[in-house]
Amino acid sequence: MGRVVVLVILMLVTTPAWVAQGQDQESWAKRVDTGKEVVTTLQFYFHDKLSGSNPSAIQIAQANGTNNSGSLFGSLFMIDDPLTIGPDPTSKQVGRARGMYGSAGQTDLGLIMVISYGFTDGIYQGSSFSLLSLNPALNPVREMAIVGGTGLFRLARGYAIAQTYSIKANGDAIVGYNVTIVTYV
Repeated sequence: MGRVVVLVILMLVTTPAWVAQGQDQESWAKRVDTGKEVVTTLQFYFHDKLSGSNPSAIQIAQANGTNNSGSLFGSLFMIDDPLTIGPDPTSKQVGRARGMYGSAGQTDLGLIMVISYGFTDGIYQGSSFSLLSLNPALNPVREMAIVGGTGLFRLARGYAIAQTYSIKANGDAIVGYNVTIVTYV
């Protein structure tokens, strides 16, 4: 019984600090300091626009056989995509994804992603994380590796879960991201 009382007292003493820590956070990001590590979860949307007069993704290279490949094997795209808090392109922008992706699958749409996700909102302004992973883009849900970062995400490790929200025939896509990042205090 004494151990239960001590546990309840510890929970009451430590809970207000944890709750207070979460109150000033952005709606799209949560940050929990465990004392040894910080676990950050981010939810945002990636807008990849290939069409129109001002695309955010452009093809910069392709192999000789790319046009004969159903998976666009050998094509490479450079991106500067907006990141927003909602799927609507006019929702609040919280950052940009900059880097490149290329079709690395001969028989399936497996994109190799080399992208820095930089943030411009709240306490995350000026911080970024780097993603280097294979994205099996036709899977409904896919997991990709986070391999580093800057600012609040220095020495980041973690993963990103991506799910396509919408895709048009012209290639324009909106992808929802749920990201978990672990850093040191």
